[in-house]
Amino acid sequence: MARGVGIIGAGPGAAVLHLPTLARLSDAFRVVHIADGGSGRSAALAARVGARSSTGAEAVLADPEVEVVAICSPPAQHAAQIIAAVSAGKRAVFCEKPIGTTVAEAEEAVEACRRAGAALIIGTNHYFDPAWGRAKHHLTASGGPVVSISVTLALAPNTRYHELVTELPAAAAGGRGAPDLTRPAVAAGVVRQLLTGLAIHDLPLVRDLVPRFERVVFARALPPLGYAVGFVAGGVPVQLTTVMLPDGGDTLWCIAVATASDRLDVSFPPPFVHAGAARVRVRAADGRDTIYSHDPGDGYVAEWRALAEVLDAGLPVEYDELLDDARYALRLAEAAAELIGAAA
Repeated sequence: MARGVGIIGAGPGAAVLHLPTLARLSDAFRVVHIADGGSGRSAALAARVGARSSTGAEAVLADPEVEVVAICSPPAQHAAQIIAAVSAGKRAVFCEKPIGTTVAEAEEAVEACRRAGAALIIGTNHYFDPAWGRAKHHLTASGGPVVSISVTLALAPNTRYHELVTELPAAAAGGRGAPDLTRPAVAAGVVRQLLTGLAIHDLPLVRDLVPRFERVVFARALPPLGYAVGFVAGGVPVQLTTVMLPDGGDTLWCIAVATASDRLDVSFPPPFVHAGAARVRVRAADGRDTIYSHDPGDGYVAEWRALAEVLDAGLPVEYDELLDDARYALRLAEAAAELIGAAA
């Protein structure tokens, strides 16, 4: 029988991503309750799927039909809502990135799930993308050590993504218009928020390959909204570059992994769409060029399927892995922000 899902948050992520995804998984889940944070948007969304609507998280958590809570609220609310959900006796939580805005918040939320025995899945759709499993298999089978990693992201037309992927504080946003990146404190806040709102999609993949974060080498904010960050993990240089432009062509979202013998490129589809898995290409030093077949499945469906498998088969929840992913991303974000702020 399909499990009842209560969604906390009625923004674009819930509307254009999770509702269509769950509609594809009607054998496993059914949306029974949607709550907004005061915007009033939940009523229209709930009407689309025949669910109840409310304002605030309390009614969702008190709803006896809700077995699974999907947290799609602003990041600052995630940890507290995870804890509230398991305290209310919910069996499972699906939470958008990040778990919390500090390491302490993330640790508290994960430990609450561990104590309650509640399933926890974090919405890292790139990690669940079938193409990433194929890419990791190649890197393992090729035997060549990883020598560098680069993650490049350009969102365009990007003004529509600004509010979806980052929760900039009023001081960082600088009121109307673009933030004043010439001010170190503002630039530091922007980069921290973007690392925990955008880079966090791919940092679990980076940690898969180079799990020991060491130090940030350089960090700066890019106008009108973006960042360039370089760090070292396990002796391997990693570069993260993101820019969000007012106009432009198609979205670019790519991870490039260079080894001693080849280069592997994983190109992800734009966010908020179901366009199948990422594309995987390997270019060998001897000139061979291999393009893997495209998988019609995507990470958005796969992450919810993973939650269903945990509940149905009683698979263990990887609490420690989730916590280590959060620590990795948050420590990187803090170190990058500190380096930028030190220029003041």
